[in-house]
Amino acid sequence: MADRLFLYLGTISHDHVFIILAHVAIVVAIVLFLARSATKSMELVPGNTQNVLEAYLQGVISMGSDVMGEVKARKYVPLIATLGLLVFFSNLIGIIPGFESPTSDINFTLSLALIVFIYYNYEGIRENGLKNYFAHFAGPVAWLAPLMFPIEIISHISRIISLSFRLFGNIKGDDLFLLVLLMLAPWLVPLPAFFILLFMAFLQTFIFMILTYVYLAGAVMMEEEH
Repeated sequence: MADRLFLYLGTISHDHVFIILAHVAIVVAIVLFLARSATKSMELVPGNTQNVLEAYLQGVISMGSDVMGEVKARKYVPLIATLGLLVFFSNLIGIIPGFESPTSDINFTLSLALIVFIYYNYEGIRENGLKNYFAHFAGPVAWLAPLMFPIEIISHISRIISLSFRLFGNIKGDDLFLLVLLMLAPWLVPLPAFFILLFMAFLQTFIFMILTYVYLAGAVMMEEEH
C-alpha cells in the first residue's frame, strides 16, 4: 500500500488491480500510437518513427533467424514483435518516477506467458498434427516413453512459470530498488542507476522474446530436431 502513495494514479485509487490495468492501458496506447505513427504515411525514405520500427522489426527477424531460419522467423514476427513492444514499454514505464511497471505484477506476466504457451502448442499441433506432436513428447525410445512423457509435460508446464516469474521477479526487484533509491537520495543523484534499469528493461525484453522463439522452434521444427 505504501508504495502506491508515490504513484500518480495512486491519487485516484489505491486499488492495485486498477493501477496495473491503468498502466497496461497506457502501455497499449503508446504501442498503438507508435504503430500508427509509423504506418500512417509509409515512405520509401522513412521518417524517424518508421525508421526506428523498421529497424526493430529487422532486429526481431534477425533474432529469430538464428533460432528457426528467416522464413519461419518472419512468420512469427507479428507475435514476437508485439510482445516485445508490450514487455519493453511495460518495463520502461516503471523507471519513470510516479509510474508502475505492469510487468511487476505476476498476473500480467502470467497472462503473457500463457499466451506464448497456448500459441506455441497450437502451432506445434497445427504443423505436425495432434498425434505426432504429442508422440514427440514420448522421446525416440519406445520403452522410455512412460518416463519421458510425464517429464516432457512437466517441462512444458514449467515454461509458464519460467517466463512469468523471471520477468516478474526482475522487474519487481528493479521497481523496489528504484523506490528505495529515490527515498534515500535526491532525484539527480541516482541518475546512473536509471541507465542500469534501462539496460535491464532491454535485457528482460530480449530474454522473453528469444525464449518465445525457442519454444516456437521446438514446437514447429520437430523433424529438423530429429
